[in-house]
Amino acid sequence: MKIAESELILNARGAVYHLNLLPEELAPVVITVGDPQRVSLVSSYFDTVEIKREHREFITHTGWLNSKRISVISTGIGTDNIDIVLNELDALVNIDLFTRNVKQELQSLNIIRIGTCGSLQQIVPVDSFIVSTHGLGIDNLLNFYSHSNNDEEKNILQHFIAHTQINDRFSQPYIAAASASLLKHFVSGFHHGVTITCPGFFAPQGRVLRLGLSDPEMINRLTTFQFGNYKIMNFEMETAGIYGLGKLLGHYCISLSVVVANRIDKLFSKNADTVIKNLIEKTLGVISSNNL
Repeated sequence: MKIAESELILNARGAVYHLNLLPEELAPVVITVGDPQRVSLVSSYFDTVEIKREHREFITHTGWLNSKRISVISTGIGTDNIDIVLNELDALVNIDLFTRNVKQELQSLNIIRIGTCGSLQQIVPVDSFIVSTHGLGIDNLLNFYSHSNNDEEKNILQHFIAHTQINDRFSQPYIAAASASLLKHFVSGFHHGVTITCPGFFAPQGRVLRLGLSDPEMINRLTTFQFGNYKIMNFEMETAGIYGLGKLLGHYCISLSVVVANRIDKLFSKNADTVIKNLIEKTLGVISSNNL
């Protein structure tokens, strides 16, 4: 069925509206970063950069590294932007933009988030690396889509709701797991655990400036949550949206984070720029040396 112009918006050159990309400008491996300025940092490691596109906060560089074609895209902050990015990435590979019909044969992208986060465990200090085994969203994005969970995801979610006493006034939490095909490549040098995706930076992450919190104990309940071997390692603002939409659309997703703040010790990294660069180098090394 043809997708209406109001539902899939294209710009004057026929590119998807927000990302300003044509299908041939996107690589099968996609790195997402929140900060638009970080795009050029990542692409500075490429052997060549063939495409540079920009629209609003969405900047894309596509190029080559050791015979691997890679795109790096800035998403900005939050799952509202992830909703745009994931849907438009999928449209580029799985919808014929000329006929506006879904293609007969669907393609899966490898989507790797490189971001920053706050640690919720004392044993995970600033400047550590975390890979998210699951994204657990309290931002509500995936609840607007028809979705389901496997038994493990259901159990984690049920125990999380019971432990945190989160209620409908805040959120109806959702959960999605990382792609096993990518997770196996990010073991050494990483802490593994559940990542909470929040709908904001201040009160939703327990920060107090001039406004009080409606649930001052939420951070403590996140820190003390455990189900089997799973603990909540960190929180940030994109991972659950990437995992949830990626799973529904048939893409392979992994989220890697640098701990820039330990919320238990109340410490902030003094070397954030250097450690972020280290994670970029480590990630590109994995991509270039494996069949991703």
